[in-house]
Amino acid sequence: MKVVFAGTPEFARLAYAAIADAGFDVPLVMTQPDRRAGRGMKLSPSAVKQEALARGAELIQPLSLRLDGKHPEEAVAAKEALQAVQPDVIVVAAYGLILPQWTLDLAPYGCLNIHASLLPRWRGAAPIQRAIEAGDEYSGIGIMQMEAGLDTGPVLLEKQLKIGRMNAAQLHDALASLGAEAIVEVLTKLAAEGDAAFEPSVQAKEGVTYAAKLTKEEALLDWAESAMVLERRIRAFTPVPGARVNLAGFDEPVKVWSAELLETAHELAPGTILARSAEGVDVACGQGALRLTELQRAGGRRQTAEQFIQGWRN
Repeated sequence: MKVVFAGTPEFARLAYAAIADAGFDVPLVMTQPDRRAGRGMKLSPSAVKQEALARGAELIQPLSLRLDGKHPEEAVAAKEALQAVQPDVIVVAAYGLILPQWTLDLAPYGCLNIHASLLPRWRGAAPIQRAIEAGDEYSGIGIMQMEAGLDTGPVLLEKQLKIGRMNAAQLHDALASLGAEAIVEVLTKLAAEGDAAFEPSVQAKEGVTYAAKLTKEEALLDWAESAMVLERRIRAFTPVPGARVNLAGFDEPVKVWSAELLETAHELAPGTILARSAEGVDVACGQGALRLTELQRAGGRRQTAEQFIQGWRN
């Protein structure tokens, strides 16, 4: 079975590596163009590109796949490259480019997307973060047959896991491993059984939610909200864009890396500091209180609460 892989970040790299390690022929890899990153703003290759280069795979990085878009010459070249390898299936994981209809129709088994949610809940850009923010008990992976709609296609295989107290980084890593396992399972069955391998499950029309892209503006927390809501947001926004709070004595918002819910009753104004200790900075919220256990000053480094309070201006 010939598999074309399309993906960009670390989440996708794990899936690509698993597919290749399972012995599938991956004659072509597609990833986003190199982006400028870091303090020096040097061009940086994606995680998938680095993996493809290490494996000696053929690689393309089109700016667009739309034949009628702003970069039609790139789209045409990509189409020719895909047609040349004649893939049986295209696997997509956090690729970052919209796949037009010609790509969906190109391979006999179409395009399979590794999606990090239990569809139809959390279609869209940030399913991992939004699941944590909403207080969902479970998240998971769906291997979805792609179609023109946004994450609307039928699901071939689904695997779930309990979120617990994980932050976005931890849930990302857990789902990346689960996604790599799931896509290998699907491809193995397709290679052995063909069209009879799966009866795709059409997504329910009820329970559809959309995971909007995170913004820096919403990462500035409001102490007037409940401690439970704020604790979930801190986990959802860790590490990016990073939850920030206003604290007395600081001219700029402080980044919060981790926090704990406190069973503390109070009648104080939201944002009032209740206590400062080596265990954390306790802050009154609209309902309940929150203990901030890891913090970072603007321009500073990540610190424990004990380290952080040593430099606190009273």
